[in-house]
Amino acid sequence: MTDPLPTAVPLAAHGADPLTGRFATPGDKAISHRVLILAAMAVGRSSIEGLLEAEDVMATAAALRQLGVHIDRRDAGWEVQGQGTGGLLEPAGPLELGNSGTGARLLLGLLAPYAFAFTVNGGATLTRRPMQPLLDALAQTGVSVVSSDDGNLPVTLRGPLVPLPIDHVMAAPSEQIKSALLLAGLGIGGTTRIVELVPTRDHTEKLLAEFGAAITVTSDDAGVTTILLAGLPELAPRRVTVPGDPSSAAYAILAALIVPGSDLLVENVLVNPTRTGLIDTLLEMGGDIQFLNQREAGGEHVADLRVRSSRMKGVRVDAMHAAAMLDDIPALAIAAAYAQGETVIDGLAELRDQECDRLAATAAGLAANKVTVAEGDASLTIGGIGKVDGGGTVLTRHDHRIAMSFLVLGLASRHKVTVDDSTAIAASFPGFVDAMTALGARFEPVR
Repeated sequence: MTDPLPTAVPLAAHGADPLTGRFATPGDKAISHRVLILAAMAVGRSSIEGLLEAEDVMATAAALRQLGVHIDRRDAGWEVQGQGTGGLLEPAGPLELGNSGTGARLLLGLLAPYAFAFTVNGGATLTRRPMQPLLDALAQTGVSVVSSDDGNLPVTLRGPLVPLPIDHVMAAPSEQIKSALLLAGLGIGGTTRIVELVPTRDHTEKLLAEFGAAITVTSDDAGVTTILLAGLPELAPRRVTVPGDPSSAAYAILAALIVPGSDLLVENVLVNPTRTGLIDTLLEMGGDIQFLNQREAGGEHVADLRVRSSRMKGVRVDAMHAAAMLDDIPALAIAAAYAQGETVIDGLAELRDQECDRLAATAAGLAANKVTVAEGDASLTIGGIGKVDGGGTVLTRHDHRIAMSFLVLGLASRHKVTVDDSTAIAASFPGFVDAMTALGARFEPVR
């Protein structure tokens, strides 16, 4: 039985002052999930600073505790007492992942080689997200599906007595399926081989190497990437600092670009090349963004960004470029609404299977605020005129990125923009309202 959605809390945005000061970027959500899981697989105590303390990440931590892992909040961060590869315990009940699609998929992979039955369940939005492609990919390990809701959560799996090594060519790009297979490979003797025809985010590979796994990543002249991972390693505990999440930084960056007179420093942003699609596009649109204090942290490249209000122009974003920033498409759509000229974004079919149908939700939100928009089967066309009238109410469909993106839309619009529910923001950025208000944003509750 899934948890009901919480009572809706509408919120409006309008009339921001110029954004100034420093924005402390919250820890990266994708890396936070993975650091917790790999620390749980190490032998000994790892310490983590900068972990994102949002609902999705805390759901992963709670599930790991059910598997026998000791995870504690300390003054300076978090400590994880690792159980070692293969050392997780059979859970006494279902692993409840809330609405964390990342946590659910990674744990399905991690536990696939274990010779016990386990159930992964989720909340109201997660149970609508398809898991069948991952289940099909994991089948080669010998894991069996005891039950599922037609390929959706809740899913009960039973691991094999002798799991088989993984040799998998990715039919379609999916960072989460790739990462789930790599985590499964940790618990399987022999070598896991994964071939990516199109490269995706590489946080899991970098963190596996950081924790001492024997992993090699090679790419040929055609851009095909082959990943080899030796199974059953003894991972070493680590002290890890999680870099700032570029998808959370996007809202401050976007607000500074569209609110006149803004001059903002966005600190500690992860600038891994697989995560800078939105920033690259905003630069192409004419956004004034400077990279300062570039450095390495936790095996990743980070930088501080100075962002100043800018006159932007519409652009065309092809499917390959869009695929590198799917989480940030709602934010990009807001930038396009304030740009001068038409923006066309292709390759968005996958948006229909995220927390909600984000393609439809983004188009509807723009239309509700008098922005010219056309929704295709897998595309958005946005007719920007350099300003937004606003005045509409946006149906967030309990999606955190829709809620935050349209609240930013309202900061520079002629009339206030209201989102019907702000509670979903806690999934990835619980401090969003306070952090943005401190910079000059204005929000007001709706009675």
